Amino acid sequence: MTGRVMELHNVLQPDMLATRITERWIEWDTLRQNAKVDWEEVRRYVYATDTTQTTNAQLPWKNKTTVPKLCQIRDNLFANYTATLFPSTQRNKWLYWQADEKNSASVDKRDAILNRMQWIISQRSFKQELYKCIMDYIDTGNPFATIEFMDERVEQSNGIKVGYVGPVIKRINPLDIVFNPTAENFENSPKIVRSIISLGELREYLQRLSNDENRNAYEELYNYLRNIRFHARTFQGDWQQRDRLYAMDGFTSYRSYLLADFVEVLTFFGDWYDQINDHFEKNRVITCIDRHKLIENRPGSSYFAKPPIYSVPWRKRQDNLWGQGPLANLIGMQYRMDHVENMKADVFDLITYPVQKVKGFVEDFVWRPGEKIFIGDEGDVEMHIPPHNVLQANLEIQNLERLMEEMAGAPREAMGFRTPGEKTKYEVQRLENASARIYNNKITQFEEEFLEPLLNAMLELDRRTMTGVQTIPVFDDQFKITTYQELTVEDITGVGRIKPIAARHFAEQADLVQNITSLTGSNLWPTIQPHFSGVRLAQVFEKALNIEDYNIVMPFVALSEQAEAQKFTNALEEQVHMASQTATGQGSDFDLNGPPTTPEATPMNLHRQPPANASPVGTLATQ
Repeated sequence: MTGRVMELHNVLQPDMLATRITERWIEWDTLRQNAKVDWEEVRRYVYATDTTQTTNAQLPWKNKTTVPKLCQIRDNLFANYTATLFPSTQRNKWLYWQADEKNSASVDKRDAILNRMQWIISQRSFKQELYKCIMDYIDTGNPFATIEFMDERVEQSNGIKVGYVGPVIKRINPLDIVFNPTAENFENSPKIVRSIISLGELREYLQRLSNDENRNAYEELYNYLRNIRFHARTFQGDWQQRDRLYAMDGFTSYRSYLLADFVEVLTFFGDWYDQINDHFEKNRVITCIDRHKLIENRPGSSYFAKPPIYSVPWRKRQDNLWGQGPLANLIGMQYRMDHVENMKADVFDLITYPVQKVKGFVEDFVWRPGEKIFIGDEGDVEMHIPPHNVLQANLEIQNLERLMEEMAGAPREAMGFRTPGEKTKYEVQRLENASARIYNNKITQFEEEFLEPLLNAMLELDRRTMTGVQTIPVFDDQFKITTYQELTVEDITGVGRIKPIAARHFAEQADLVQNITSLTGSNLWPTIQPHFSGVRLAQVFEKALNIEDYNIVMPFVALSEQAEAQKFTNALEEQVHMASQTATGQGSDFDLNGPPTTPEATPMNLHRQPPANASPVGTLATQ
């Protein structure tokens, strides 16, 4: 009988552009399946408590111990990366404004921009989101972040709103973004970002987008989305075909996705070319939901004419924008380490409780010290003990641990352990510099290719969204007080760029201090020392050690302090000398039953000047 099943195309009304974006998402997501498998394996080993949670579970060992070496390397890298990017001694020193024109190079312009950026990055959400990106940098080798405008102002009882208003960092999960991996670079590659929101959040989102012209259209769109979910609950339509066409990540089927009352949002960023209509659009933001319905198609708002999404691979691949993390190719060594550890533990168990070979008639017995075993005429009990040389596996485990740290770019000196062997002072410094080159390269790469464009995008968004006068707190390092500065859009507008230099400055500092220290300790120093300026050398160390704010270095200040100290020493010696010539309180000039006639000469007042009529030494009668 016909007419019993309603055709599905009567329920779903797909938009052509939204369907094309969905097809591109599926295509690019398929190209990174191997990377997703590697990420999952790394995550399992990092958080594993025993080998049953990893691929080592297939080994036939009784012991299931996992050595958390991969997790320790991850924590070590994260601690060192964050310490280098945000040094505590460089609160106001790791940001630098590089002007590209004369008007933007003034001191007022520089201070205004840097003070505003210091206020932005001092927000708690900045470090929280950036720490997540550093974790992605280590775990997957591909961190992603964008910027958003946030208004956290709260209205007080007097009607004044207080709180932060400005740009914030938003981390993007590497599983929720796809792009063309064969593009020339990530900046120019088109991107699609996936997010899951509730129906209530979708309602609020559509209300923000709506205006007098499109309010009815958005209302119809929202009713349509509710309608298809109603049909999914009432089993109206043949959903099997659409389950294959609109396969949804994280859901067993397209119908189960609709029943969950969640909405998937796919947002396309980049240039778009319509082959059918031969139409090219540059820097577009196209949003679709439910993988078939279009919400908006608008131009990008950034002045840079490119999507404000940034990434940097830890280990770059040739002709592939998906990078590799430092832990990815250490999985095999972690597997081997767990294999040897559990094999060694099983051998210990076999030595302690060896296999028993029972021959003939033997009465039941318990394997314990002092146990008597009763056997028949031809009975025998023999123990099979494995060879003891297997217990030398500790050496192999130590070698694996050392190799894993070196290959991840985390030298042991970074953890406080010194490599074995006697070394001279200069040799130790040279080896530390060489062993940290991978680490310095990777953290500088993160700073230059990820953090720097992210900060400049935040400044651009702040310039585009700031209205009126903004008041920000400014901390004065010299006087240790907080002042307040009022800024306008014109104050933070300039031609140039923000450059974070914490990681690069950190590496340069270490090299500079070590090289100068090695030079002054060498045999060559007495020959060339007369040609070095002591004042300039002190200024170099003042800058390298980040102690300019303490005003420690001043030309020949030590000489004036030594002269002042000598004056104070001479004054004290003179007082002691005068006190030694003062009466001691014994003799005819004193009343033994009363207070001394010259109270200034008592031991409690030796610091005072003696009176003019004090008796000289030798004139007092002794008892």
